[in-house]
Amino acid sequence: MNLRAMPPRSARPLRRRPIFLTLASALAFALSACSGSGPAERPPLEGAAIGGDFTLVGKDGRPVRYADFAGKYRVIYFGYTFCPDVCPLDVQHLMQGYHAFARTSPELAAKVVPLFITIDPARDTPEAVGRFAANFGPELVGLTGTPAQIAAVAKSFAVYYQKREGSAPDAYLMDHSRAGYLMGPDGKPIALLPAEKDGPAVAAELAKWVR
Repeated sequence: MNLRAMPPRSARPLRRRPIFLTLASALAFALSACSGSGPAERPPLEGAAIGGDFTLVGKDGRPVRYADFAGKYRVIYFGYTFCPDVCPLDVQHLMQGYHAFARTSPELAAKVVPLFITIDPARDTPEAVGRFAANFGPELVGLTGTPAQIAAVAKSFAVYYQKREGSAPDAYLMDHSRAGYLMGPDGKPIALLPAEKDGPAVAAELAKWVR
């Protein structure tokens, strides 16, 4: 072997990737990450068997159908007007979040309809749900119905509720599941809204999904 014919090791050219290509690749990756061109996050309730058409009664005693709000996002909360603490607080958070979202994105908020559905139809008359809803803003639609209608809609939304007997016939509480649903313009479920947290958390979730 002719050792003199081989250049010293230190003199051999290194096969390095040109630096401008490395920087270009890094820049392209950064732009791709910032542009959101990757796969979009899927709605957490996508495909869940939640929701469906219903007919209930509004504050004026007239029928209100779920389909009346087709093409709108629907925020739905199940509770009752005699609830001493949880329901008013949750609805307050939902509506604070909705109003905050409306201030920053009025055109998107116009696509959202908040609904309050009672699980205590024996006491919650149309007038009662109307007064309750009005405490949180004119946008909130209060709904009631017959016991059979309420049972049907609660079942379709996987809502649990149970009467807890009190010291008098009208002095009772209602045990119920605690959830704020965000439903899409097609009526299908998108996500649960963090009504148990606060208004800013609700507003952030609305901004994430309402388009």
